Amino acid sequence: MPIDEALRRSAAHVMVSSASDPELTEEEFRHLSSVLRLRDGEAVTVTDGCGHWATCVWHNERLEPVGSVQFEERSCVRTIGVVIPKGDRPEWIVQKLVEIGIDRVVFLESERSVVRWAGARSERHIERLRRVADAACGQSRRVWRVDIDGPLLARDVLHDFVVAEPGGRSLHNDDVSVAIGPEGGWTDEELALSAGRVDLGNSILRVETAALVAAAHMMAGSR
Repeated sequence: MPIDEALRRSAAHVMVSSASDPELTEEEFRHLSSVLRLRDGEAVTVTDGCGHWATCVWHNERLEPVGSVQFEERSCVRTIGVVIPKGDRPEWIVQKLVEIGIDRVVFLESERSVVRWAGARSERHIERLRRVADAACGQSRRVWRVDIDGPLLARDVLHDFVVAEPGGRSLHNDDVSVAIGPEGGWTDEELALSAGRVDLGNSILRVETAALVAAAHMMAGSR
């Protein structure tokens, strides 16, 4: 493993606006200075979330770039769509899907949705989930920001997804978008609109568990 790559897997890793001229947000500054308590000379890697990343050193409470900016290609965008679950489970889902390696998370509203977001509440939820995703990218040392979208009406987008449904086929390596339905299940109309049906196993899974199982299968197939 190249030295720079090994460093990225061990050093603190943060999102910045530019990998070549890194400026920290107040939240990231607090994380490095107060939570991690970095000392002068310690290494930090930074990314702009668009594949560019670089190594810096912490000096006088600032990041000073060392070396050149590097770029990591992203060959495929893997997406999990999930009907909005109750409580704080959306945050947990986003965090774990980012750690597993999913590139995009789409929150959906289906015919049998129990939770629905609208207006300013929807914007607040999505903004919060984007911050959760960025923090998880730092934890996982990812250099591409994970897209968080929604809420979208499932019937408008299911043509782009295979849906998790008992009795479906196995996941294939070319399945890059999987949708997880509500605990009450998809309606017949929604199933007919989907690009196909995939079975995640014999157990009856909660929404968040099904999302992680689908993601793990997708990432295993990508290797």
